[in-house]
Amino acid sequence: MPGSKLYIVPTPIGNLKDITLRALDVLREVDTILAEDTRTTMNLLAHYNISPKKLQPYHKFNEHKTVQGLVERIRAGETMALVTDAGTPGISDPGYLLIRSCIDAGINIEVLPGATALIPALVASGFPTDRFVFEGFLPHKKGRQKKLKSLVDEERTIVLYESPYRLMKLLEEIKQYFGPERKVSVARELTKIYEEVVRGTIDEVIEYFTGKKIKGEIVVVIAPPDN
Repeated sequence: MPGSKLYIVPTPIGNLKDITLRALDVLREVDTILAEDTRTTMNLLAHYNISPKKLQPYHKFNEHKTVQGLVERIRAGETMALVTDAGTPGISDPGYLLIRSCIDAGINIEVLPGATALIPALVASGFPTDRFVFEGFLPHKKGRQKKLKSLVDEERTIVLYESPYRLMKLLEEIKQYFGPERKVSVARELTKIYEEVVRGTIDEVIEYFTGKKIKGEIVVVIAPPDN
């Protein structure tokens, strides 16, 4: 494996079998694996008998402090792989800053294809997939209402990420701004044993989840207004 390269390596969003053979080869061969949470990545590495000694933490709390040093190490000949807890780095996860810094430094970057939650949730929704907009996590407070209002007239399918703790709040906000008849799809625990996709009008989906203990990462898909 040639030196002076950063690999962007997607990891499973649930089922550990959802990792490519190429990704496993890269994780075995690089000098360093940059991980959002080393404990989570250690479980993946143990499952595939990959040494955890090359692990180094890289997350939103230390990325600004460590990015320049990492760039210098790669320029000096080190090969690194960037992974997050689940899915593709840079998609609502740390990665953008390091990728941008490596590009600016002329470092070769190789992005492997692989797992991400938004595409399976979008396809499973049954809503149009030819044109869609991915908004990730909405702002928790400042700018949240403004963002929701700006999406009301969006003609493409809308894909959002949400935590289980704020799902009901988001569904109520969708009802408030988009109306009770707008169709939505809520996917949770994708690729896991308790995978679930709930589809219907916003009122129907709110009724389904009311009183339930909601677990797992959530993808909410909002249908176009004429769907």
